[in-house]
Amino acid sequence: MKIFVLDKYRFACILLALFSVALLLVASLSPTAKEDRLLPVYSVDTDEKVLSITFDCAWTAEDIPLILSTLSRYNCRATFFVVGSWAEKYPECVKLIYESGHEVAGHSYNHAHYNSLSEEELVSDMDKCDDVIKAITGENIPIFRAPYGEYNNTVVKAATSSGRTLIQWDADSLDWKDLTGDEMIKRIMPKIKNGSIILFHNGTKHTASALPSILDRLVSEGYSFKSVGDMIYYDNYEIDHEGRQKAVNR
Repeated sequence: MKIFVLDKYRFACILLALFSVALLLVASLSPTAKEDRLLPVYSVDTDEKVLSITFDCAWTAEDIPLILSTLSRYNCRATFFVVGSWAEKYPECVKLIYESGHEVAGHSYNHAHYNSLSEEELVSDMDKCDDVIKAITGENIPIFRAPYGEYNNTVVKAATSSGRTLIQWDADSLDWKDLTGDEMIKRIMPKIKNGSIILFHNGTKHTASALPSILDRLVSEGYSFKSVGDMIYYDNYEIDHEGRQKAVNR
């Protein structure tokens, strides 16, 4: 009787173990198994002491001429990520940005929350935004920035599948919080390195007036400037866990 109870117990343990193994196998083969997290480009690994100045444009446009004048004085070619509806409202500003030698790229059509959209909806929105920009500049730049810096795997896949590189940043000025120039410098400087991407916005309280002191500081540290499109890699690269884009086999 004791032997029967012991065998039954062992048999139950074996069944439980086999069942657990089967569950693990099913989970690993399931299409709904957890994916690795996909990342946009936060910065670029480079030996050059260069970085990218970027502006997100979604609000007003009154400060664009002053921003462009300052960028010209510092020989700074920047990247402007513009919302499509903003570009429709201020086409002359978009044209002025482009004709001043800067890069104009997409930032959604109406600044929607991208994490709530399907891949098909995302591509449609990206296309709609880029179509507006292309109608003004004649160019279609294959980089894109999601509204609010919001992304998930679906957003990254939508950008990649449509031939775009999704761009984030590794130094945030927080200018939209009405920080002063000195406060922005204190935020930016500890974070920057070769290949950094710095986030600004137009239409804020202090950005346009603070830009000369910020660029002064960056130049004094030995940095020069490239647009995002000129700085990133388009092939033979990998992105590490911090979003730093690194060349492979170059």
